[in-house]
Amino acid sequence: MKSISTKISAKTSLLAALVLSSSASVASQPTGLALQTQQFMLQAAPEQLSLQDNSGQSLGQWTGRFERLKALQLPEQSWFAAVDSETNQVLVGLKTATDKVRILQQASTQLVVDDLCWYYSEQNKQLSLFLIGDRGVGEQWLLAQDGKALEKALPVRSLNLPTNASACAVDQRQGLLYLAEGDTALWSYSAELEQSENRQLLDVLAPKGAIAGEIKALELTAAGDLLALQSEPAALLRYPAGQFSKAPQRLPLQMDEPEVLQLDRDGLSVGATAQQLQRLNSTDKAQQVQHWGRTVPAFYQLSPTLETAAVSYRGDAIDDPAIWQHPTDPAKSLILATDKRAGLAVYNMQGAQQQFLAVGRVNNVDLRYGFHYQGQSMALAAASTRADNGIQLFGISADGKVSTLTRIQTGLTDIYGLCMYQPAGTQQFYVFANSKDGTVAQYQISASAKGASGKLVRSLKVPSQPEGCVADDGQHQLFVGEEDVGIWRFDARASAATQGEFIIKADDQMLVADVEGLAFWPGKQPYLLVSSQGNDSYVLYKATAPYEAVLRFRIRLNPDLAIDGSSETDGLELTTLNLGPGFEQGAILVQDGRNRMPEQGQNIKLVPLAQLKTLLQQLK
Repeated sequence: MKSISTKISAKTSLLAALVLSSSASVASQPTGLALQTQQFMLQAAPEQLSLQDNSGQSLGQWTGRFERLKALQLPEQSWFAAVDSETNQVLVGLKTATDKVRILQQASTQLVVDDLCWYYSEQNKQLSLFLIGDRGVGEQWLLAQDGKALEKALPVRSLNLPTNASACAVDQRQGLLYLAEGDTALWSYSAELEQSENRQLLDVLAPKGAIAGEIKALELTAAGDLLALQSEPAALLRYPAGQFSKAPQRLPLQMDEPEVLQLDRDGLSVGATAQQLQRLNSTDKAQQVQHWGRTVPAFYQLSPTLETAAVSYRGDAIDDPAIWQHPTDPAKSLILATDKRAGLAVYNMQGAQQQFLAVGRVNNVDLRYGFHYQGQSMALAAASTRADNGIQLFGISADGKVSTLTRIQTGLTDIYGLCMYQPAGTQQFYVFANSKDGTVAQYQISASAKGASGKLVRSLKVPSQPEGCVADDGQHQLFVGEEDVGIWRFDARASAATQGEFIIKADDQMLVADVEGLAFWPGKQPYLLVSSQGNDSYVLYKATAPYEAVLRFRIRLNPDLAIDGSSETDGLELTTLNLGPGFEQGAILVQDGRNRMPEQGQNIKLVPLAQLKTLLQQLK
């Protein structure tokens, strides 16, 4: 058996990419399959995988029958991967600029791996590897972050794929994973670690589509064209970049059941096996791209250091957090989180659940301190209840016991978001509750010997569905998020005019709808923190006119603590209060819509506020 080698040239670009001309024919001369970067040659013999530098000196050898050889050139690292077809081991390693070779992974996987694909996220500075299985399951492993390789590959994302998935390719520019479903369909998925598994159908089996046989291999060109190798009848399909609505260009191939497709610096090769490759003649040789060719918006990165226990069921459940500071021991502070299916969950500062109050479908929660109730001073929390359009009040005693007080019935038709307002220096308490029709109702909360009660004092209005809101107690401001549109500011005082001011637009660039959770950061320069749910990010604005955007960030996974990042965030909170070790300067709390590592129910992620303070200092 001849050796298998694949030859790919790569310069100092972030990733090597290649382009194929539209005019091609099969050359009669067979070619070898080679895989080579500037830094090494990876070669698979019948019983061994070997790594050599460009002078031929051995850098490493591994026993096995390896296939699916993959290489990737980054500025300071050269990566390689392969699958042992007999043991199903996946080998992942890298060679640094100093010729040091590290193996991150050489272990069996439960997947029967049909293909491997690299993805480098320029936005999040993460390198990952897709493993495509043949039983409807795929995985995405994190390999490096911020240019630093992990100690070992970290499985982050599980993918539910078609049962006969056969090949993959990644468009590095668009952040898309292309997947062939045998002879049935061609799909695209987001390649980002924290994205959903939503997929888009690109092509289907004839006569409704252009696919006439099983797709065995995929490749991406520098121009973004997707090449699909069809086995029988043998043909190469070429989908021009971003033009899947048009029929692909079809090049019939004069060979029996090709399964291998290789794109290199000299052009394109196809064949039934790695030892039977034939070069396709093309008028334009393969070219290398030195940049992505797209403008990538800057996202700063924060990392969680604590997460709460996940709810026991999957799907949309946790929505909005609040934080209660213990009066004498910050480490005994509590995290409150709404469970939209059942009630209010209470967690300690280790993330473990301490209480659950089964009050029904609560959506948003907020709290204030110093509420005098039946002879006791306590914290007052309020939550919107979806089942009866009500406001549920809770009391939190000095020792951290949460109890229900009363339920206030509102006149709202479809209650949704909620926040509280306590004018600075007063013992007055207000709740703002909003409805999907745009109504924002302000209730004054009071206590008597008979218990707590609420009185409607005025109503506000935004044009369409709101949810997130937050009050600036010191300056008497109310900020309301109109989900598809942007953010409004109102005077929070009960006696003030009801006319609002539209201050921040969801422009699909800095702030991407839905506009979800809002949090206020008081100080000499106050800030407004907003969940930009449409692109899984968070935007920090100045909370004073003209309400300029300061920065945006994402919360990505913390590989050291094995805590995944956050995405699809609904509610959030920001506090400057001391919450104990690790959170002495306060915290950012966010709902995580896609809780991974492992895949499970939703939860709350906590980021030390010190991380954001450091970032702001660096930007000054």
